[in-house]
Amino acid sequence: MKLNLTPEEYGKKARALFEEGYNCAQAVFLAFDDITGFDRKTAAMLSSSFGGGMGRLREVCGAVSGMFMVTGTVVGYSDPKAKEEKADHYALIQKLASDFSKKNGSYICRELLGLPGASAPVPEERTAQYYMRRPCADYVECAATLVAEELVNHN
Repeated sequence: MKLNLTPEEYGKKARALFEEGYNCAQAVFLAFDDITGFDRKTAAMLSSSFGGGMGRLREVCGAVSGMFMVTGTVVGYSDPKAKEEKADHYALIQKLASDFSKKNGSYICRELLGLPGASAPVPEERTAQYYMRRPCADYVECAATLVAEELVNHN
């Protein structure tokens, strides 16, 4: 697939969106607005539930969920009877999760952040201290870069 930016540029774009205040899933998904076909508002709303490991439940990292959303939108399948396409797509999702885990140690939010589990539903303020103790911007950049690299190689 031909992308409009380099994988590194998508990564930087996702990081900037996260630092602007979007959650981790939104930042990754919105970084690819040039190829997904979604307007910014729709893309932000569609991905809004996945931040904080799915609504701060600290399950699958939101950056990883965003990566999967990009993949499904760009190279997913739509026919419920397309067994081969479904299997191929799931293999790609598993590869992306594995690649992310190899780079970061996990794809589970609570494990990445060293937290016990679900957090209060109220998001933390994005202060300088927040960014110093939360590596989420790095995870967002990594996820966007990984999915862009995979899309370049996917055919």
